[in-house]
Amino acid sequence: MATHDHHHHAHHHGGGGYRFCPRCAGALAPRVLKSGEPERLVCEKCSFIFYQDPKVVAGTICTLEGGVVLLRRGIEPAMGKWVFPGGYVDRGESTAEAAVRETREESRLEVVTRSLLGVYSYSGSPNVIIVYVADVVGGTLAAGDESTEAGAFPLSRVPWDDLAFPSTVEALKDFGRLYGEGELC
Repeated sequence: MATHDHHHHAHHHGGGGYRFCPRCAGALAPRVLKSGEPERLVCEKCSFIFYQDPKVVAGTICTLEGGVVLLRRGIEPAMGKWVFPGGYVDRGESTAEAAVRETREESRLEVVTRSLLGVYSYSGSPNVIIVYVADVVGGTLAAGDESTEAGAFPLSRVPWDDLAFPSTVEALKDFGRLYGEGELC
């Protein structure tokens, strides 16, 4: 399942809506355990510490017919905005595998990762976004179940003012710096 909440800016600390201990069902309460670290949720009954880990997102920037593949999001957050294919990495799945799987689910394209483009993360957001440059090896570009439209945009025609997330803008700019218009195949 391609959950695409992927750059939602929720706070990493402060509870995130968790109220009960997963170990004994006691009440969780925020506590400062170490000076300089965010508050952690600690069980008032068994003292279990509930660490809220970052969420890892993996995606690809791939090209087709001289343009980068972008999808118009059909779900919140950033519904109606454009993004490269990507989504959450499942526990036990490699980030490259997740990027390939999400690209298939979102764009109907089969890709192989070529290289790591970059890792993007932001204060106040739980998401770490890992972006690969990928080569299309099969499939036919089409909007997957979480998108309303799919397209391949030359860098000069990317809808820069209509991109979904800060990481979308940054990764596309990094891609443009590395590969430029001339190398899009």
